[in-house]
Amino acid sequence: MYWDAKVVKPLPDYRIYVEIEDGRQGVFDMKPYLDRGVFHELKDEHYFNKVGILFGAVTWPHEQDIAPDTLIEDMVPVEYMPTFP
Repeated sequence: MYWDAKVVKPLPDYRIYVEIEDGRQGVFDMKPYLDRGVFHELKDEHYFNKVGILFGAVTWPHEQDIAPDTLIEDMVPVEYMPTFP
């Protein structure tokens, strides 16, 4: 669907680069989530870097995921990231 993630790449400082099926590209900051429940495990940078896509959603191996609406609403479009990547 148009909100599915098609590309995700881990970035420094607990951020991820995301491309959405509808063409949007942006950076999503995971730092605000790292102390919340299942996301605590993402503080391990090696584990954080295992980010991937499953059925259009940004996920990690132990079933952590970001809701597509949260991802799209809170990601900063690449054109507003002067030092990307």
